[in-house]
Amino acid sequence: MDKYRSQGLSLSGIRRNFPAFILLILVLLLWEIVVKGLKVPLWLLPAPSQVGKALWQTRHLLLQHTFTTVLETTAGFGLAVAAGILTGLLMGIFPSVKRLFYPFLIISQTIPLIAVAPLLILWLGYGLLPKIITVILVCYFPVTISLLEGLEASDPDYTRLLRSMGASRWQILRLVRWPHALPSLFAGLKIAATYSVMGAVIGEWLGASSGLGVYLTNSSHSFLTDRVFAAIFTITVLSFVYFLVISLLGRLALPWLKIEK
Repeated sequence: MDKYRSQGLSLSGIRRNFPAFILLILVLLLWEIVVKGLKVPLWLLPAPSQVGKALWQTRHLLLQHTFTTVLETTAGFGLAVAAGILTGLLMGIFPSVKRLFYPFLIISQTIPLIAVAPLLILWLGYGLLPKIITVILVCYFPVTISLLEGLEASDPDYTRLLRSMGASRWQILRLVRWPHALPSLFAGLKIAATYSVMGAVIGEWLGASSGLGVYLTNSSHSFLTDRVFAAIFTITVLSFVYFLVISLLGRLALPWLKIEK
């Protein structure tokens, strides 16, 4: 039964995304026709076929840079999730902790990342650490806020019922608040996963020896626009993969949620 259900969900997902796929194909075809018809120079705007050619010709170099970016992104995202869940739980359980740290959490988002990343490189050098910290800074806020809002949005009737039965604060958290907060948490995780690759690339762009940000910068400075688009395509695919992984984990962790048809 589960086998047929999963097949049905897959077919349903294909049907739901089919119009977007067709639109993407049409856009790429129109792009190809316009660039080739107007004879746009390669350095100004390459055709999709030229971007695909650049992807294939530099696949080994792209793979090396992609490995570095994936390492930075995965480490930073994992640490951000751990720190965000811990902070969100502390602020959700203890109001005094929220009153103390919540204003600073908001203030941290008013500081441009493009201004902080060069300082991290200045203090920590050109290794992996400043890029990992950059990813943490990008992903930490959405994870923390989404979990905190999910904890605060739990049904108060269930909470009062458990309190009337003598449940402790931790039992209420485990039985009511945490399960109710999971959908909100995974929504924040999806946002963080999408931004995580961008954070790593920004750190690499400002100073690194390898990574997609380095590949992107070198290609841009050399007016190799087809390689610039190849790097953008790779970054987009990576972000999409992280998003899909979180979506899959969300389905596994929240089987009781109704799946959209």
